Amino acid sequence: MVVEKGDKIKIEYVGKLEDGQIFDSSSKHGQPLEFEVGAGVVIKGFDAGVLGMEKGEEKEITIKPEDAYGIKRADLIQEFPRERLPKEREPMVGMALGMVLPNGQQMSAEIVEVNEKTVKLDMNHPLADKTLIFSVKIVDIFKKE
Repeated sequence: MVVEKGDKIKIEYVGKLEDGQIFDSSSKHGQPLEFEVGAGVVIKGFDAGVLGMEKGEEKEITIKPEDAYGIKRADLIQEFPRERLPKEREPMVGMALGMVLPNGQQMSAEIVEVNEKTVKLDMNHPLADKTLIFSVKIVDIFKKE
């Protein structure tokens, strides 16, 4: 039985960057990841990488930025007046901020520059521009009906 689009699967995984730094794992969450293959729940390259695998099979999947979190976009790096930031903490380069967009969607931004009047925020995904390497193991396959 192999993984096909529309199947629900359970997998154990470890996600690393090219330098070996681990950025996520199923053990960090205390359980295998479960999702429907091809439903767009996970990044495109991850969906494609598990196709054709069998229960119990292990493999390494390398995903280029275009099939992961994309290429960094310059239009997502913007300046904002300092007075629009929370007053509780002094803004510092590297600090992460939670933001709510006009449509209600929440996102994270990183402060990349601070001066007297403005801060520059990078609203790209933290893994944008990164090649991701996943070690995966198929724990279970639930065939679509």
